[in-house]
Amino acid sequence: MRILLLSDIHSNLEALEACLSAAPPHDLVVNLGDIVGYGANPNEVVQRARSLGKHFVRGNHDKAAAGLMDLSDFNPVAGMAALWTREHLSDENLEWLRQLPQGPLLIPDLPDAQFVHGSPADEDEYLVTTDDAFELLVESSVPITFFGHSHVQGAFSSTPGQDALRPIYASVGKAESAEWPLLRGTHYLVNPGSVGQPRDGDWRAAFALFDSDSYRVTFYRIPYNLKEAQDRIVAANLPARLATRLASGR
Repeated sequence: MRILLLSDIHSNLEALEACLSAAPPHDLVVNLGDIVGYGANPNEVVQRARSLGKHFVRGNHDKAAAGLMDLSDFNPVAGMAALWTREHLSDENLEWLRQLPQGPLLIPDLPDAQFVHGSPADEDEYLVTTDDAFELLVESSVPITFFGHSHVQGAFSSTPGQDALRPIYASVGKAESAEWPLLRGTHYLVNPGSVGQPRDGDWRAAFALFDSDSYRVTFYRIPYNLKEAQDRIVAANLPARLATRLASGR
């Protein structure tokens, strides 16, 4: 089975459409949360995401926009974007966000994988360093955990010497992919990267494909209409910082 993994779209319609146009054939789509927040097209992105299938976990920005969490944990810019998003979502899409499930998500046909937003232990936990990942890798009963939230494409592995893995690309402007075979018997935490708000120094939209038959993950980076996404943010009177940082991938 070929699984298209999308995470952290953050209302960036241009980035989402670019990823879907570039995505290879797949059998189902799993969305790892933060569908909304930051960007200027929450309704369009929610509708597009809903059209792709039924496998979702909620992200912290989804909860914030839906009024399910205190915004005191957000920085001022993120909090303003969450409130703007809540005000602009349709009633139907707002209610749909409120009903999104908390991870881990298990899919019966994929016994080797689970899907979360932050981590299996805490949906809002950031997994950024090997120290963050170590205990989860050791204790997990599921070989592969797909997660988002950090906006950093790559993986952590239980194999000594290969504990932190990042795909290497030749450019920062072209469509590229990096294929990794996974080792059976090894545990992994895999982040497909952020579709709409990368924070790893690469502005391109990110996603991944997991092939459960060949036991491979392929990471992708895809250029998109950055200026259009920025112009929409400015036109919506969202904080200008949300537009400028898209260009730096930070």
